[in-house]
Amino acid sequence: MARERFAPMPHIRPLPDVLVSQIAAGEVVERPASVLKELLENSLDAGAGDVSVALVEGGIKRVRVTDDGCGIDASDLPLAFARHATSKIASLQDLEAVRSLGFRGEALASIASVARVTLTSRSDGAASAFALSAEGGASQPARPAAHARGTTVEVDDMYFNTPARRKFLRSDATELAHCQDVFRRAALSRPEVAFTLRHNERVVARMTPAELSARVGAVLGGEFAASMRPLAETGGGLSVLGYAGSPDAARGSRDAQFTFVNGRFVRDKVLAHALRDAYRDVLHGDRHPAYAVFIEIDPRAVDVNVHPAKTEVRFRDSRAVHQFVFHAAVKALAATAAAAPTPAAAPVALSGYAVRPRPAQAALGLAQAPAAYGAMLAAAREPSPAEGPRQDDAAAPLGYALAQLHGVYILAQNGEGLVLVDMHAAHERIVYEKLKASLDTSQVSTQKLLVPVTFAADALDVATAEEHAETLHKLGFDIAPISPTALAVRALPSLLAPANAAELARAVLRDIREYGASRVLTERQNELLATMACHGAVRANRALTVPEMNALLREMEATERSGQCNHGRPTWYQMSLADLDKLFLRGR
Repeated sequence: MARERFAPMPHIRPLPDVLVSQIAAGEVVERPASVLKELLENSLDAGAGDVSVALVEGGIKRVRVTDDGCGIDASDLPLAFARHATSKIASLQDLEAVRSLGFRGEALASIASVARVTLTSRSDGAASAFALSAEGGASQPARPAAHARGTTVEVDDMYFNTPARRKFLRSDATELAHCQDVFRRAALSRPEVAFTLRHNERVVARMTPAELSARVGAVLGGEFAASMRPLAETGGGLSVLGYAGSPDAARGSRDAQFTFVNGRFVRDKVLAHALRDAYRDVLHGDRHPAYAVFIEIDPRAVDVNVHPAKTEVRFRDSRAVHQFVFHAAVKALAATAAAAPTPAAAPVALSGYAVRPRPAQAALGLAQAPAAYGAMLAAAREPSPAEGPRQDDAAAPLGYALAQLHGVYILAQNGEGLVLVDMHAAHERIVYEKLKASLDTSQVSTQKLLVPVTFAADALDVATAEEHAETLHKLGFDIAPISPTALAVRALPSLLAPANAAELARAVLRDIREYGASRVLTERQNELLATMACHGAVRANRALTVPEMNALLREMEATERSGQCNHGRPTWYQMSLADLDKLFLRGR
């Protein structure tokens, strides 16, 4: 069969300007939220202190942004809708060091090519304002108008001239949700600026100028604000500020993750990975952390001209940025239980407390000799039976034990009120942090068993124990075959001595077999140690004496990240006296 000949290639010719703008609009103007983003960036670049947004029908019918910025000079208005016309850069050097949010000179031209746009502006010192209109890319001459200092841009009937594109827009509610997301990002990026959002003439959100912490709380919500951890690190030309959400405030989606570079909201894989990695010790499973993180960096060290939407960046030294952000977030999350209380009803601050240094005898650990350890601490710090629990000891933020509830919870009294502790979850975190520290320094202490523990094993487990004996030794285990179908545990890590040796050995062998020894000691190390800690932690329904309970409380106060267990669950809650009074209607 003869191959069909292609028609001859037509001659090359330049595209009409309107068509060029409509092609560009496909990259810049995806939906009403894209329009709002570009207009908000222009307002902020103009130095606005008050920005008002009005939407109609989710922004499909109208997007209007009014600001009190510097305005546009009347002589510059004719170029407002021209492609690649901008006041923000003039040379390659300007582009490489750009700090403004906008700089490409494409946004207004692209928007005007697919909508009806009116721009009204009055610059500083101008006697009057002028307005300029464009429809489908064709602009009209400027005309006098009434307007205070600043600019208003009104975008009507988006995609009126390209109905095929309009069909891709979603419902008003969906488009409004996307616009609200853009509005929140802008509000976060400039806490000193007032923002108002109206939809169909109704005020949806109003934010007055505020400190960063207050603005973050207003945008991310009260639950986040009640337990957020501050980030503040500077060095090597980098600065990281912001707030990391407590693991308790983790969500089922990534909709509360905000990262900004030099005031610009970005979606960057380097930053996202660094922050996710920082949470790996306190957040597992399919939960996603919440955070608002602001990075300041030399503009010449980051390329913001990666994509027309300007939400992607490229760092010159991405590894250094990753490590800096990672360590800043880890430091923020590495709070002890004393410094990071989890409120049961309302936020309770323990800022007046100081964490007491870990005493020398604390090296024994509850998991090794709970009775002896508790007794030693009790002798040093426990009040006499006649005194009752201390309420004013600043060295004991978690207070002193009163009782154990159902073999699961510790009830303690501190100066604020009642402390509830999940003893297994708390001890699991303590053991995990100790295992991690000892493995990092290759000093995992081993305890030989007086009587080896034997258990039935399949051929794969036996082969794994033989093949990876060195890896097991690094982890503090001595597991050896005694027959083709049985293994003997002769030694365990000292921290895990009370654990069920057979169950623990099976869990460790399963991880080594599934992931390989090298991965278990590198990228899977924390998961393995978390499994080991779970087996080694004090179990539910085990009765503890008061000295043992107090020993656990003191360990929590001195252990990083002890506010959450290895799976991200809270280990303790504080109920203030005011909370308790409310429960019993006292004072009413």
